[in-house]
Amino acid sequence: MRKGKLMRNILGGTRPSPRLRAALVALAIAATSGTAVAASPASASTPASAPVAALAGGAPSKDTTQFKGVNWADPRDNFADDLLQLSGLSTSENYARTYSKASRIISAFRANLGANTVRLPINPYTVNGSYWKSYRAVVDAASDQGFKVIVSYWEGTGTQKDGFIDDTATFWPMWDRVVKTYKKDKHVYFEPMNEPHGYTDTEWADIAAKWLARYRSVPRNQVFVSGAGYNDHVTSVCADPRLKGTYLSLHHYGFWKEYATYDQWVADLKVRIGDCAGRTVADEFGAFMTTGLDYNKKTPDNNFINFMQAVTDTFRELKMGSVYWPGLRTDDMYSIQKLVGDPNRPWLATTNQSGADRLAWGWGRGRPVKG
Repeated sequence: MRKGKLMRNILGGTRPSPRLRAALVALAIAATSGTAVAASPASASTPASAPVAALAGGAPSKDTTQFKGVNWADPRDNFADDLLQLSGLSTSENYARTYSKASRIISAFRANLGANTVRLPINPYTVNGSYWKSYRAVVDAASDQGFKVIVSYWEGTGTQKDGFIDDTATFWPMWDRVVKTYKKDKHVYFEPMNEPHGYTDTEWADIAAKWLARYRSVPRNQVFVSGAGYNDHVTSVCADPRLKGTYLSLHHYGFWKEYATYDQWVADLKVRIGDCAGRTVADEFGAFMTTGLDYNKKTPDNNFINFMQAVTDTFRELKMGSVYWPGLRTDDMYSIQKLVGDPNRPWLATTNQSGADRLAWGWGRGRPVKG
């Protein structure tokens, strides 16, 4: 996700042993006996929107509704030229401390939202050095609670933020290490790159095929191939027979249009999916959650309410999984959770209950919006 000039314009301004891990998660969950505190994006560029005709690409399942999740992000939007530091965590803490904190936050995602999936960023700085020993604790804490974990490569910032792999000399060793660690963990899913918009559709499909060829030991139904561009259409990767059997990841945001009706948002989303809903997970989508919008009430003159109602209705209709952006990101007005309580014993509060209701609706739960 990227939030740049366009966002400002819209706003009018600004693994130790399994036994030890099991013990740690038990302690962490036990420590979360307190109740949650209730509380009532991406780039300045408009993503390309010229999807090609969809062809059958092979499906790992009949639908993707098993993925009900949120993104957990670095306050910097995951674009970093150094260690990733997820909101609520510290890069100075060891495995055990990171595991304890991460376990509480994962527990809060489940308790507050009913989530069962979390998407996490990786980069070479985080994986290829000594911090990987601690960062692994986040993946382990989620996996040990039965969460599905999507790990995705984010590029750097500044001149590196161009939609290309920053450095293949560090990119492949990063994935070598991640795959070696988690290829046997059925809870972990691998997304080779987030928003590969520097590449043409064909170039990106070639890179994804190269990733699959390099890691043949990874079952294809544990791989998420990003849609081309800003993950903004999956039709081209779906049509490529080399990528058969993988999941496809789609991103979709309300700020891509200054205004659209509910029906226009439904149509926009469906053309980006084509005939590939059975393989597709929307692993980023989001809207304002801290500004008081009521997503449970039809409000035709509000672009973001139209957007959230349209996409969650469509996910439900097409039996698509979805992973909200962001579940937790400090100081992000899209964040549907916020940190509360003692920073050493973090818990989360919901920033917009109507937004949480829409997530639940998209996941096949709850009730439709009121007229």
